[in-house]
Amino acid sequence: MKALITFFAGVLFALGLGISGMTQPHIVRGFHDVTGQWDYRLLGVMVGAIVVHAIAYRIILRRKSPIFETSFYLPTKKDLDRRLVGGAIIFGLGWGWAGICPGPGIVALLSGDVRFFLFIFALITGMLTFHHIERKFFRQGSL
Repeated sequence: MKALITFFAGVLFALGLGISGMTQPHIVRGFHDVTGQWDYRLLGVMVGAIVVHAIAYRIILRRKSPIFETSFYLPTKKDLDRRLVGGAIIFGLGWGWAGICPGPGIVALLSGDVRFFLFIFALITGMLTFHHIERKFFRQGSL
């Protein structure tokens, strides 16, 4: 049952990404172009997602535990550090330049467009490079 619900959630998420236009790089780049011809449509997607999440989060946390787990696993770290801010900046630059975010990029693979395959290849390459650099030059979690 847990796998079926996970699958359904993934399909629902992918449909939402496709319908909203988040799998189309020109729409995403237009949203990031706030000084040019700004495409505001994704603002509605983001605000809608935040509202749905905020309501669902409050309702779900009223339960003693999740449906398929014994307890909730909530983040405990609340401070901003250089690693988080630096990673957010790099992620934002990549998202703005490519017009593709990892989740929508995976969904867009179904289009067969080679750009999305190149993006996912580059994404995996970047993740492996980071893992190698962190393991070789830094203690785990101290980058």
